Amino acid sequence: MQEKYITVAQLTRYIKFKIDNDQHLNHIFLKGEISNFKAHTRGHYYFTLKDETSRINAVMFASSASKLKFMPEDGMRVLITGRISVYEATGGYQIYVEDLVEDGIGNLYIQYEKLKRKLELEGLFDPSHKRKIPRFPSKIGIVTAPTGAAIRDILSTLKRRWPIAEAILFPSLVQGASAASEIVRQIEKAQEFDIDLLIVGRGGGSIEDMWCFNDEEVARVIYNCKVPTISAVGHEIDFTIADFVADLRAPTPTGAAEMAVPNVSDFNNYFNQMKLRLMQNMSYKMDTYYKKLDKIQNSYILKNPIAIYEVKEQKFDALFEKMNFIMTTKIQNYQNTYEFLFHNLNSLIQNQLEKLTTRYLNTLNKLEILNPLLTIKRGYSIVKKNNQVLTSVKRIKKDDTITINVTDGEIDAVVLNIKEEI
Repeated sequence: MQEKYITVAQLTRYIKFKIDNDQHLNHIFLKGEISNFKAHTRGHYYFTLKDETSRINAVMFASSASKLKFMPEDGMRVLITGRISVYEATGGYQIYVEDLVEDGIGNLYIQYEKLKRKLELEGLFDPSHKRKIPRFPSKIGIVTAPTGAAIRDILSTLKRRWPIAEAILFPSLVQGASAASEIVRQIEKAQEFDIDLLIVGRGGGSIEDMWCFNDEEVARVIYNCKVPTISAVGHEIDFTIADFVADLRAPTPTGAAEMAVPNVSDFNNYFNQMKLRLMQNMSYKMDTYYKKLDKIQNSYILKNPIAIYEVKEQKFDALFEKMNFIMTTKIQNYQNTYEFLFHNLNSLIQNQLEKLTTRYLNTLNKLEILNPLLTIKRGYSIVKKNNQVLTSVKRIKKDDTITINVTDGEIDAVVLNIKEEI
C-alpha cells in the first residue's frame, strides 16, 4: 500500500531533473531589481531578483562574479544571463547567474548574447577554423576610420617594428547606423588586393559606439574572409562578436599591429643567431667531412689497391679448384654409373639371348619331332587328294586321282580298289 508514496527528496529530485533538462531554462535572460544582496567571503553573491509582482532567488558563484566590472547593490536594476535549477535542500527554484549587467544597455547586451550564442552554435568561433597569422607579411590591409588614434597607432607601430611592410588603408565608418554595411563593403574590397593580412578595428568607446562590430553581417564577412584577419576593437576589456570570429583578437589597435608583424630588431637578432648557428653547423659539417675524407685517403685499400685484386684472385683460384674437383667427381660418378649400367645391360641381354636360344632350340626340336618329312624319310608317305591329306578311306572312291608324297618326289596314282579295315 505504501509503495505508491514517495519521499520529499524524491519529488524534489524529480522536479529538479525536469527543470535541468528543459532547454528553455538552461540559458535564460531576466531583468529586475536586486534586493537582499550579500557578498560571501568566498566570493559568491547571493541576492533576490524582483519586479512589481514576483521574485526569485539568485546565486552568482565566484568564478562568474570575479568578471564583473562593478559591485551589485540593493535597488540596482540589472540584466541577468543564467540558468534555472532547483536547490534541493529547500525545494525552491532559483537562477544561477552567469553574467550580470546594469540595465540601460540591457537591450543591446541581450542582442549581443543572442547573436553570440547563435554564431557559436553554427561553429563560427571554432578554433579549428582559425588561420595562422603570416610571420613576415609584406602587404597589410587596414579597415578602420581614416582619422583618429587607431589608424595613427597602427601605422606608427607597423613602421617602427617592420618598415618593409606596405600598409593599405580601406577607410570606413566605425560607428553609427551605416557603419556595419561600410565595414562589410571595405572588407570585401580589401580581398581584391594582394594582401597577406587584414586588420579590422577602431579605438575605444561605449558599447553603442562599437556596436557595428557586433553586427551579424560584419561577423560573417570576417569569418569568410580569404586572408587571415586580426580584430582590434576598443580597449583590452572590450569584447565584440568580431573578436570571436576573427583569426586573432588583439586587445587594442596598437596590439594588433604588434601581433601582425615581427620587430625588426628582434628579427635582426634572430637572423644573427641563425647566421651564427649556420656558420657553426657548416664548420662542424666541414670538419666532419674532412675527417671522413682523411680517413678514406689513409685507408689501407687506397694505399694498397692491388690488395683488393690479390684477395679476389686468391678467392677465384680457390673457387676454380673447387669447381674442377666437383666437375671431376661428377664425371667420375657418371662414368662409374654408366659402366655399371652398361655391364648390367650386357648381362641382361646375354641372359635374355641365352633364354631365347634355349627356347628356340627346344621349339626346333619339337618341330623336328613333329615334322612329317622325317616320317617320310623313315619309309612313310603322305597321300593327298586335291592337296588335302587323306586320313581315311572314306574320303576317296575308285578311280579317284591321288598324290603320294615320298622322300624324293611325288607320285600321281589312280585308285583301283579300296579296302577298309574292320
